[in-house]
Amino acid sequence: MIIDIMNDTQQYTVSDQLESKIEIAILKALEIEGYNVEGEVSVLFVNNEDIKNLNHKYREKEAVTDVLSFQQYDNIVRDGFDEDYLYLGDVVISLERAEEQAQEYGHTFEREVIYLTIHSILHLLGYDHIEEDDKVIMREHEKNIMKELELFK
Repeated sequence: MIIDIMNDTQQYTVSDQLESKIEIAILKALEIEGYNVEGEVSVLFVNNEDIKNLNHKYREKEAVTDVLSFQQYDNIVRDGFDEDYLYLGDVVISLERAEEQAQEYGHTFEREVIYLTIHSILHLLGYDHIEEDDKVIMREHEKNIMKELELFK
């Protein structure tokens, strides 16, 4: 799996150690979900202003959000996937919002970034949390992956 990680912020440094943990988290999420094929995904780190602009441009929402997911396929979970190469799509995470949420929830910045990455990977696969039933299912998958990574409280 090719995982392209880019940091487009001036105020945050993403260490090699954090990049490695993000890659491990993505691979673990895909493994647990049953997708052991070659492929690629990109992860872009931005600040609150940039993610707000993207949220407005692509979702017509005038708000800062923590993560945006731009999936390549409509819904892999529902429709299945039987190709040899899986281009998942793009993940955009606001490191500024991740830092705020880490403080708010009492976790480390690293844990929050990894959680948001996993959350977004599940969106790329087709999970969502619009309906309460779907939210319960998605949260369970997030918890399972975080437990496997020994990051779940």
